[in-house]
Amino acid sequence: MPPQMQNNMNHSAQVVQGSLDTLPQGVRDFVESNAHLCQPDKIHICDGSEEENKNILDCMVEQGMIKKLKKYDNCWLALTDPKDVARIESKTVIITPEQRDTVPIPKTGISQLGLWMSEEDFEKAFNARFPGCMKEPLVNNWPCNPEQTLIAHIPDRREIISFGSGYGGNSLLGKKCFALRIASRIAKEEGWLAEHMLILGITNPEGKKKYFAAAFPSACGKTNLAMMNPTLPGWKVECVGDDIAWMKFDEQGNLRAINPENGFFGVAPGTSVKTNPNAIKTIQKNTIFTNVAETSDGAIYWEGIDEPLGPGVTLTSWKNKEWTPEDGEPCAHPNSRFCTPANQCPIIDPAWESPDGVPIEGIIFGGRRPVGIPLVYESMSWQHGVFIGASMRSEATAAAEHKGKVIMHDPFAMRPFFGYNFGKYLAHWLSMAQRPAAKLPKIFHVNWFRKDKEGKFLWPGFGENSRVLEWIFNRISGEDNAKLTPIGYIPSEDAFNLKGLTDINMTELFGISKEFWEKEVEDIEKYFEVQVNADLPYEIEREISALKQRISQI
Repeated sequence: MPPQMQNNMNHSAQVVQGSLDTLPQGVRDFVESNAHLCQPDKIHICDGSEEENKNILDCMVEQGMIKKLKKYDNCWLALTDPKDVARIESKTVIITPEQRDTVPIPKTGISQLGLWMSEEDFEKAFNARFPGCMKEPLVNNWPCNPEQTLIAHIPDRREIISFGSGYGGNSLLGKKCFALRIASRIAKEEGWLAEHMLILGITNPEGKKKYFAAAFPSACGKTNLAMMNPTLPGWKVECVGDDIAWMKFDEQGNLRAINPENGFFGVAPGTSVKTNPNAIKTIQKNTIFTNVAETSDGAIYWEGIDEPLGPGVTLTSWKNKEWTPEDGEPCAHPNSRFCTPANQCPIIDPAWESPDGVPIEGIIFGGRRPVGIPLVYESMSWQHGVFIGASMRSEATAAAEHKGKVIMHDPFAMRPFFGYNFGKYLAHWLSMAQRPAAKLPKIFHVNWFRKDKEGKFLWPGFGENSRVLEWIFNRISGEDNAKLTPIGYIPSEDAFNLKGLTDINMTELFGISKEFWEKEVEDIEKYFEVQVNADLPYEIEREISALKQRISQI
């Protein structure tokens, strides 16, 4: 950096904690060049101490960015600008030399599998945003610039550059940005998998334990499954992680998974003692809540919390206004969150931080499908399992910028998180079958959300989902408890544990309609043809043809 630039930087930004002299040269260069670019008033070099943590919290309270929740130990409430409440897929881009490095070139229209930006366009976007940006005034006591928000990834340089959003999915850059988008690209190069998957361990009454990874889109009960309280006597579930899995085959051929995160960033609405008692226990201390409602006695509140308010207790909504049910809008934003340390979870797995990871024996895909898809089925092969993951569809949620209950394609629950061309991603998954001595996990699909003609759920869900895990567990153990259907293996008669449950219509839960599946495979084929186009692996084309043939014989 030229001396005059160094001097300008020193004049404009005061180092209020630490010293630039203590930083490694590369880090110091980064700080100095970006301070010159962004023009902050002050520079604070973190030391990670508890005193520093307290000072930062005090500063944020003073600026009106957070508020202490008096009913809990070290819990805080942040209310964001109403324009900065979720991930914004339309403003999340990946920069590569060629478009096809990032997304397949669709046959028609624009790609739904990621957003590419050219290096030239990104340079213009960068220069329009960053110079002098830290001199901008705070709006609504929240650091954001919604009109200019941009979350950019440069995989070739392993860089993430985020502007204009203080919301978690756009500003917690170690999460979706690094641990999925950048990491999936690194995983492709190095021969492993970075996936949008929970990891759980399940132990049967005989004390035998197995680990599963599971990929669900948002609002499909991912955190609830990761922290499940099984209703089946003698079964135990333990949580390794609820959102991201990095998986690699070891020298013995076992697929081992780690959770690269230190905590949970869960959706608050719908979380209750009934739906997820372990999450409720986890968030009682050391937690940041975003865009939930606050009670007048200093507690949190949201839709579906399933707890009555005490006498005389009133609510302030996420918009910081007095709220009553007559207001006609939710008290908490549908995408409001809790951010909490994983080690506080009462069922955290003893091996959750093991550097070797845990051995994955089953992979579960799932989606929110009100009709047509059985409660659980198993793939016929690894290739068929990859096709099932690629074919995932689910009702859209608050995080996806779509209105209404449209059924969206969400392959591998990774549609917003692919770090490179989805066709190449599929080829990478398929290549695992060619690994010498690889013990490939069995692959399953679940759907807790099938409804009857009156619109009522056919399956009770939550802790009762342990019955589905029991069947999957026994399948992996080699039990002959399944029958083959055109879409895969489903539980054979009397193989599914319904003890203690009443009024479960197994025929409807597992029914496979020829009319529904003809339409389903037609939609999937069209999606692949248009969106993946020339990059679709031939193995997937073969699976489509085979499924069509099997359905025609129903």
